[in-house]
Amino acid sequence: MEDLAAWMGLALDEAHAALATGDVPVGSVVLDSTGTVLGRGRNRREADGDPLAHAEVLALREAAATRGHWNLEDATLVVTLEPCVMCAGAILAARVGRVVYGAWDEKAGAVGSVYDVIRDRRLPQRAAVVAGLRADECARLLSDFFAPRRG
Repeated sequence: MEDLAAWMGLALDEAHAALATGDVPVGSVVLDSTGTVLGRGRNRREADGDPLAHAEVLALREAAATRGHWNLEDATLVVTLEPCVMCAGAILAARVGRVVYGAWDEKAGAVGSVYDVIRDRRLPQRAAVVAGLRADECARLLSDFFAPRRG
């Protein structure tokens, strides 16, 4: 039985861990259909000096390595912030079956806010979406991170 709120808790744990490296606190987990964690990721752009080190991409890479193949069609990706265009493309490339996210990203979101890449019928792959899970908690973590930086 799946517990989406608990799964988001795992993603939030990853987001909190990103704070230690000065990275934007976004966390993600990939789970199989039984709820087993296949991959975890947190933003590591600052830590690794890698512009592609977004939480979702790192979680997808780990999930594919765990599985031994790239196709994650029966998996769920849970992430604290709505994926950006790059991450939405990676999610589709991995054929993830479902995306669950917390906070909306009104500036760069690609799963409903600015764009809706994940459900675009013009593309050959699509994923189911659950939006706004524990949204206030996810958004608060981000606003607390950015508040001192914005002065």
